[in-house]
Amino acid sequence: MDMTYYDQGTPAERWERARMFFDAKDYAAAARVLDGLVAQVPEQTGPRLLLARSYYHSAQLRRAEAELRVVVERDPVEHYARLMLGRTLERQGRQEEADAQLRIASALAGDFAEL
Repeated sequence: MDMTYYDQGTPAERWERARMFFDAKDYAAAARVLDGLVAQVPEQTGPRLLLARSYYHSAQLRRAEAELRVVVERDPVEHYARLMLGRTLERQGRQEEADAQLRIASALAGDFAEL
């Protein structure tokens, strides 16, 4: 497939295009746009989280896990990334690892009753 469509435009235009694909539930197309965008602006959390979500929803779980681990490594208190990482690990049948991430996510979100 020709990647030029997915890579063209400013980062802001590609962000909007990715969100459009994601909102339309075309997660694979969103991931194609976001992959190049994340490579261009690797320090930004938003595109990386949306890329991880796109991978998750298109059942590319190892890729989702890799992106989420980068976010968590850079920002250990990013509770949504921890929640997504826990869900991603669950879908891979790695419940013990998932439970640890989900407990941290709950604590960071202030849901102490579930601990």
